[in-house]
Amino acid sequence: MTESLAPRAPLGGDTSCDVAVVGAGFTGLWTAYYLKRQQPDLRIVVLEREIAGFGPSGRNGGWVSGGIAGSWRVYAARKGSDAVLRATRETYRTVDEIGEVARREGIDCAFVKGGTLTLATTEPQRARLERDLDEARRRGIGADDLRRLTPAEAAELVRVDGSLAAVYSPHCARIDPARLARGLAAACERAGVVIHERTEALELAPGRVRCPQGTVQADHVLRATESYTTQLPGERLRFLPLYSLMVATEPLPAPAWDELGWPEGLTIRDRRHLFFYAQRTPDGRIAIGGRGAPYSLRRPISEDAERDERVGERLGATIRRHFPAVADAALTHHWGGPLAVPRDWCMGVVYDRARGMGWAGGYSGHGVAASNISGRTLADLVLERDTDLVGLPWVGHQSRRWEPEPLRFLASRAIVDVLGSADRFEDRTGRCARRAGLVARFAQPS
Repeated sequence: MTESLAPRAPLGGDTSCDVAVVGAGFTGLWTAYYLKRQQPDLRIVVLEREIAGFGPSGRNGGWVSGGIAGSWRVYAARKGSDAVLRATRETYRTVDEIGEVARREGIDCAFVKGGTLTLATTEPQRARLERDLDEARRRGIGADDLRRLTPAEAAELVRVDGSLAAVYSPHCARIDPARLARGLAAACERAGVVIHERTEALELAPGRVRCPQGTVQADHVLRATESYTTQLPGERLRFLPLYSLMVATEPLPAPAWDELGWPEGLTIRDRRHLFFYAQRTPDGRIAIGGRGAPYSLRRPISEDAERDERVGERLGATIRRHFPAVADAALTHHWGGPLAVPRDWCMGVVYDRARGMGWAGGYSGHGVAASNISGRTLADLVLERDTDLVGLPWVGHQSRRWEPEPLRFLASRAIVDVLGSADRFEDRTGRCARRAGLVARFAQPS
């Protein structure tokens, strides 16, 4: 049975509560959920401009993936390498935590933990894969968490044409993200959280959130707006809104899946600069995503950016190249959503007790797991709980803002154009493309 997407009732006028959460994506919903779990008598109001799960929370690639959202080096400079290793292990545990919540709350989001396979299909990709694995070993990540596979061993998991090397991690699950978001919203409501949809937050300030329909007075005001933060007053340069786009095939017949050998729950990505990431959906499609949508100087977040013909064609070509058994499958869906990329690509969870205000976000495309950690952490900070979460290296981290336009626009275009050119060079020549270093000051640090 298909769930109704009819909006919940908007705010009906002035009201008061203990905690006001702005944004009903994963961060806002997880925060409300864990606050209610820890202190059931809290009065919590969630305000959402559209409907719960409308943004990238409901439109992402469906990976609950372990691994930190950001740079090991940046986090280590703040709190030390041991803290970053603890944070990494927390992301691994978070995969199971999300699965447990889905089970406990009866959320039918097709959670299957099958791990993830990262492939190298050119010699430069192989070099990056080996470098990444060596660095992970130096940082304390063992073979139980990341395991090198031969092409033959990788083919036992899934048959991908052109695979030269692979690394497998068990710390990833497949989900239907929209069903998780909508189910989480329903679980929050069952616990007593009030969700107002079609309610835009015009101003967030200590003790209040002002909306067109009225003002919400609250002891704690929490912002969970991710890329849409850039549309709030004074926050335009907080993040770079960077679109990630998806396409999906028609449902594939059972013989095609048998030929691919692709089991339920296994996610797949490669090691291009503009990498792809793919899953087998619950209804038997290949859903595959990637970066590369153009950035608009006038409207960085726009419905026009949610579908891009060139990116769609590139993703379709990726399916045909690596999964020739389904080369004739029709592409029936194309969609996308804006990521929030901080200037240093590192997430933050911030709470100012004196002002009663907090926020979390900046996941750079790793938000399904990171938002759960953020929600648990914000709940602990609000409730003054001294837990391991509040000592993780992203707590209190605030990236500097992006350069003003048109420099941010030029940086975005450079990242996409240069990295795309580097991939084409490497595919054509089999040699590493040094030009990728031209955007190192803007791209994600290691």
